[in-house]
Amino acid sequence: MENTQVFGYVRVSTSGQVREGYSLEQQKEEINKFCSENDFELMKMYEDAGISGAKFDEDDMSIDRPGLQDMLADLSEGISYIVVLTTSRLWRSDIVKAIIQRDLRKVKADIKAIDRPNYSIYDKDPTAYLINGMMELLDQYERLEIAKRLRRGRRAKASKGGYAGGNAPMGYKRERHSRKLTIDPSKIEIVKHVFKVRKEHPKFTLDEIAESLFKAGLKTSTGRKFHRRQVKRMLDNRDFYAGKYAYDGVSGVDGQHEIIDGILGLV
Repeated sequence: MENTQVFGYVRVSTSGQVREGYSLEQQKEEINKFCSENDFELMKMYEDAGISGAKFDEDDMSIDRPGLQDMLADLSEGISYIVVLTTSRLWRSDIVKAIIQRDLRKVKADIKAIDRPNYSIYDKDPTAYLINGMMELLDQYERLEIAKRLRRGRRAKASKGGYAGGNAPMGYKRERHSRKLTIDPSKIEIVKHVFKVRKEHPKFTLDEIAESLFKAGLKTSTGRKFHRRQVKRMLDNRDFYAGKYAYDGVSGVDGQHEIIDGILGLV
């Protein structure tokens, strides 16, 4: 008799790994052990590192996780289960849950969660449905509570002018392993050019400013022309370049970041 064929899936996000204490390797060990004990043939292990379980691309209605996307694309009717430590590794939002379960049903596959081995997406028992729903609601509640605490800490940091997160403005980069912004010398001229053109030609459209960057030989890090959205983002960060910091309702405070030399005469 052939063993039941399964896929394994592991994921950690920055907060998730700290909170649950399970690294990718620890999750893999648990899955391998579970498969061995249940005579499951683990065909392949998929992983996503540092990606939220709620991450979703609304533009093309897809789950923005490469490992999970590969796994769902590889699903066939020969695969009986997706083995995970807990369902929270697969989803942390209702829309992601619905998409994953839809794709599993197409090939008649199910989920084996090590923390809840009796869990099934096909279970129609009212009690099981209620318990599973409550567990997932509690998981979402925990995620929201953690986000709330993180947000509170970031706002406190922002109120002192410290970098609280998000994409670094053009001309700056985030120091690795820290939340400190430093000037990126390779991008300084781009920022200066945008504000210089805006000052000298106030009626220029965003597209015209973007075109002037290209004519000046200033391109993106991938060698492409700047888009109007990128130009707008720089102009919208005028206060930041002038030394002020704003984040999630906190604004007008003196930022801790270094000001680009010569920019104050342009912004």
